[in-house]
Amino acid sequence: MLVTPQQAYRAVASRDIRFDGCFVTGVRSTGIYCRPSCPARTPKSGNVEFFATAAAAQQAGYRACRRCLPDAVPGSPEWNLRADLAGRAMRLVTDGLVEREGVPGLAARLGYSTRQLTRVLTEELGAGPLALARAHRAHTARLLIATTELNFTDIAYAAGFASLRQFNETVREVFATNPTELRARTTRRRSPEGLPAGTLRLRLPMRLPFDAPGTLGFRLGPAVDGVEWTTGSGYGRTLRLPHGHGVAELTPRTDHLAVTLRLTELRDLGSAVARLRRLFDLDCDPVAVDEVLGSDPALAGTVASTPGVRLPGSADGTETAVRALLDESGLDESGFGGAGPTGDGRAELSKLIAELGERVPALDGTSEVVLFPTAEALAEGAERVLPGSGGSAAAIRGLATALISGALRIDEGREGAELREELRGAGLGERAADHVSTRVLGEPDSFPLPDRALRRGAGLLGLPDGATLLDRARQWSPWRSYAAVHLWRAARSARHATNHEHHTESTTKEPT
Repeated sequence: MLVTPQQAYRAVASRDIRFDGCFVTGVRSTGIYCRPSCPARTPKSGNVEFFATAAAAQQAGYRACRRCLPDAVPGSPEWNLRADLAGRAMRLVTDGLVEREGVPGLAARLGYSTRQLTRVLTEELGAGPLALARAHRAHTARLLIATTELNFTDIAYAAGFASLRQFNETVREVFATNPTELRARTTRRRSPEGLPAGTLRLRLPMRLPFDAPGTLGFRLGPAVDGVEWTTGSGYGRTLRLPHGHGVAELTPRTDHLAVTLRLTELRDLGSAVARLRRLFDLDCDPVAVDEVLGSDPALAGTVASTPGVRLPGSADGTETAVRALLDESGLDESGFGGAGPTGDGRAELSKLIAELGERVPALDGTSEVVLFPTAEALAEGAERVLPGSGGSAAAIRGLATALISGALRIDEGREGAELREELRGAGLGERAADHVSTRVLGEPDSFPLPDRALRRGAGLLGLPDGATLLDRARQWSPWRSYAAVHLWRAARSARHATNHEHHTESTTKEPT
């Protein structure tokens, strides 16, 4: 855990919501486990024990509190903060890898034997991979029971259970009730009538503060036509998932993102939710980030004016790598603070998507959106779509070929240094490889090599340049990635202000 038992008890005694998701509290007298902010009477310190995961509490014989719903919270920020085996395994478990490939598949992805993996996770987290996956399935099941009208057979299938019997047994063991009673006791948010089949309404909880305009703006600024789009008050995108695809639209609310999600396969729900959470960094601990960065006088102003800045994430490793590859030519001007390439790189990306992407129905059922092309489609068609592109097509084909052959694997379970080495071997430059690794793995303490945009932002905030900037950045650890976002945003805001002034001047000149 990120806290000691003494700190954990103080958080429970004060019902500190910031620690929800960081640990759970087992109460020996009642046999239940709760989130730190549970409104029930605070138990005596000698009558509690703390667990890093809900799975560990379940392994110890505790059942989930039906009053505070300890699984309905943001995830632990620890899984991004730590890049060790336990952290990488947890990211893959939440993406549903155990349901798809079993524990042997998880162990193979991480480069360990099944026995070694089980031993390490049990020592570190109090539960092995099977128990962690079971807890994740229980969480998904409760979410669907509470927020949808799906029948229990469909819920069991969507949550990853092998059978309805296994689903019923797990719900009884974890929540001390059966699915029917759990649905009756839980406040349900009924889906509107006429919602198409396979479409769900969900809530993605997050820690506050949350810089919704800036976080969504990073995605929507250079959004990729067809793959991403602006909704009335939020953001939408397509998702390529393990068993099919999804279309999601997200709208920021006071303490959560409201999501409308349509899936071709309900069993992809866990993966879709995990990827959307990573995309918007919803498991971040913004108070801890802002406390460290705000202590630097140069950053104090921007942190105070925009609290809760998030690190832009990735929903698709292939997409992130192709964007970075095409963005390298314009890197000095745009930086990697945006969501994708600009200029010629943006035009090339749009052509690739239009020609090689798969068109699928939008949520409204009357229009179409696009799935980002697969590695196979890029390898086969990049040079046909981008003739005479000055090497871009060949670079994309090389990247796609590496993905197909297995020489490059981009997923959230990778170790950062190994992933960056593979990316460089597949043709990405050092900056682009760092960018992809930071976004896909959610690395909070990766400070990039300063590009022109980053240096411009540093200058605007009164920070030094060159090697001195890298030295200064050490005091922002372990949140240097978030500091880079602040610097990029400062440069971007200044550029937009300058462009606005030039536009205003040109429109107010007297005609000759």
